[in-house]
Amino acid sequence: MPIELQALAWTIVLGLVQVLLTASVLRRQQGLKWAAGPRDVAPPSPTPLGGRLQRAQANLMETFPFFAAAVLVVMIQGRQGDLSHWGCLLYFWARVLYVPLYAAGIPRVRSLVWMVSLIGLLLVLAAALGA
Repeated sequence: MPIELQALAWTIVLGLVQVLLTASVLRRQQGLKWAAGPRDVAPPSPTPLGGRLQRAQANLMETFPFFAAAVLVVMIQGRQGDLSHWGCLLYFWARVLYVPLYAAGIPRVRSLVWMVSLIGLLLVLAAALGA
């Protein structure tokens, strides 16, 4: 399987891990009774860790559709190469690093890692556009 599709598949796995991690932290706080109920009442505010995990998950969801679309365009157009290869690796590994950095509340390094993931996404997009 090409590295671009591997990176896409593993980013999906990362997203699912983030969903499960966030849910497990929040369920410990909110309780299963609230989660299984009709949720007519707002949940309590998340703990700092729960909130950071929610925001890290939301952040992945903001860029993932663009990444997935760019990877699919690269594959459909047969434009795999150094740009898409390195772009996918940068995006995926930066997204992996982003989760623990955000969960730990490390601000500047987290932002730098986010920028690396964006550069990776832009490289894949450049490959998709034939640059």
